Amino acid sequence: MKTEQDLRALLTRIDHRGYPAYKDLTGAYQLGRFVLSIDHVQGDPFAAPSQLSVRLDAKEAAFPASLFRLPRQKRALEDTLTRRFGKLLEEVSFRVKGSGQSGRMGTCPCGPEIVERSSCHIDDKGNVVARLEAGFPAAGRTIQARGLERMLLEFLPRCVTDALCYDQWDKKTLQAVADLAQDQEAIRTQMAQQGLCAFVADGSILPRASGVSEQPMAGAVPFYAPESMAVKMTLPKGGVLRGMGIARGITLICGGGYHGKSTLLQAIEKGVYDHIAGDGREYVLTDETAMKIRAEDGRSVYKTDISLFIHDLPSGKDTRNFTTKDASGSTSEAANVVEAMEAGSRLLLLDEDTSATNFLVRDALMQRVICREMEPITPFLDRIEALYTQFGVSVVLVAGSSGAFFHPANHILQMDRYVPKDITAIAKKAAAAFPLQQTDLPSVKMPCFDRRPKAPALTGERVKIKPLGMDSLALGRETLDLRAVEQIISSEETAALGYCLRYAARHLMDGKRTVQQVVDALEEVLNQQTVAALGEGRAVPFLVRPRRQEIFAAIDRYRELTF
Repeated sequence: MKTEQDLRALLTRIDHRGYPAYKDLTGAYQLGRFVLSIDHVQGDPFAAPSQLSVRLDAKEAAFPASLFRLPRQKRALEDTLTRRFGKLLEEVSFRVKGSGQSGRMGTCPCGPEIVERSSCHIDDKGNVVARLEAGFPAAGRTIQARGLERMLLEFLPRCVTDALCYDQWDKKTLQAVADLAQDQEAIRTQMAQQGLCAFVADGSILPRASGVSEQPMAGAVPFYAPESMAVKMTLPKGGVLRGMGIARGITLICGGGYHGKSTLLQAIEKGVYDHIAGDGREYVLTDETAMKIRAEDGRSVYKTDISLFIHDLPSGKDTRNFTTKDASGSTSEAANVVEAMEAGSRLLLLDEDTSATNFLVRDALMQRVICREMEPITPFLDRIEALYTQFGVSVVLVAGSSGAFFHPANHILQMDRYVPKDITAIAKKAAAAFPLQQTDLPSVKMPCFDRRPKAPALTGERVKIKPLGMDSLALGRETLDLRAVEQIISSEETAALGYCLRYAARHLMDGKRTVQQVVDALEEVLNQQTVAALGEGRAVPFLVRPRRQEIFAAIDRYRELTF
C-alpha cells in the first residue's frame, strides 16, 4: 500500500508534464483514516472526469449495526451518505481552476428515490466504500499537480470524514433515516397481509413543482383517504398511520380533466421505490413489481405470445410467437402487458391518455358495425377480469372517457379537485343501465414464456455504453428507445441497464436460457456483488440498480438480440 508521502512525491515528479503522465497515479494510497484508490484517469482535461474510490474500515466509519441491520435500512443509510458526500464535494468543486474538467468533484446525483447506487456500499461488517469523480487539473494539457494535491489531500479528506464517519453525524438524523426505512418495510409487509397492492398515506403531497422538477408542489392539496377505502398501518415505533389502501383486483381512477387522476397514478407508479423524508411521497408505497403499461408505436417485438389479446390475423401470422420490427399502438401495448407478466409483475398501471384506444375497449356501436369475426383484437376490457382471477395480476387504470370499465372494476375512485372519493356504488348503479354487449371470447390461457435470447457480439473491451438521459441508451451499434419505460428514474439507471445487457450478452445469453433465467442469473450477481460488479473489474461510471422489470424491458427493446 502506497502512502500519502508516495502520492506527494509522484505529484511533484509529474508536475508540468503532459497530461497522460497523470496515469502514473493509478493505484491505492493510505490517507489517514481512509484508503484512496485512483481507479481510472481521464485521457485529457476535456474528457469525462477521473474515477476514484475511498474505503474506510468498520472501525474508522463506526456506524452502529442497528442503522443497517435490515436491507432497506442499509440501502437508506447508503443513500444518506451519498447525498451528504455529494453535497460536500459540490461545495469544493471547481475551487481549483484550469482547462476542461479541472477541479470538478462529485458523486452520483440523487433524486427523491432511495435506491441502490454504485456510489456507496456498506458491507455486513460496516466497511464503507464510496465512489467519486474528479477532474484532474491542467493548464491547457499540462499537468497542474499542486491543484490536484489540494483536491486529494486537502478537500477530499474533509469531505470523507464529514460524510462517511459516524462521529461527524447528528445521531438523531441517522436514526430518523433508519426509522423511516423500518416504517416503510413494515407498511409493505402489512400491505401484503391486508391484500393491498398500494398505499397512499393521509397528508401525502402528490403533485410535483413542475414537469421537470421532483420537488413537491408548494400549496398543493394534501391527500386524504375516503373513509370507505381507509386502512391503518401500525408503525414499528408504536404509531398508527392512516391512508388509502388499494386492494388487489381492479381499481378504476376517474374524474374530470386536471383533477389529479394522472397525478395519483404517477405517485403510485413511483411508489415501487422508497422515498426520502420531505418528498411528500415517503408513505406512498406500491407493490414493488408494479409496471406502468402504455402504447409504444414502432417498437420491436420478438417471439412474444400476444394471443391473449391478438389472434386470427388476416395475414395468418402466428400471434403465439409474434415478431415485428414496427409494432402498432395496440400490438405494442399487448406485448408490453405480456412482457410485464413474464417479468413477474403482479400489478399493471395504465392511463387512458397513453394507451391505444382500440386496445382498451370497443364500444357497442363499433361491435355492431364491425363484427367479432372481423376484429383480431380482444380489448383489454374483455381480459381485465381474467388477468386477476386467473393470473393474479391486479390493475389500476385511469379512465376519463370510457365508462365501460365501471363493470369489471372492484373499486372506482373519483378525483375531485385532487380529493379522492369512493364512487363505486354510484358508478355500478349507473353502469347497470348500460350493460356490456356479450360476445364469445377466445379462451384464456397463460402466455408462453419460453424465449431464449442469443447474444450479439458485445465481447470487445470497448463496447460503447452511453445513456442519453432516461429516454434512450447507446449500446454498441444500436440505440435503444426507452421512452415508454416510464419508471426509469435517472440516466445512471439507464447506464446500468446498458451494463446489465453487456454482462448478460457476454456471460448468460447462450440461446439455452430463457429470458427469465437470464435475468434470474443477473440478479444473483447483483445481489452477491452489488451493481458495481457490472464493470467486471474495471472502473464504471455511477450506476443505479434497475429493477427486474426494467431489465426485462431493456432486453425486449434490444433489436440486435435474436431468439
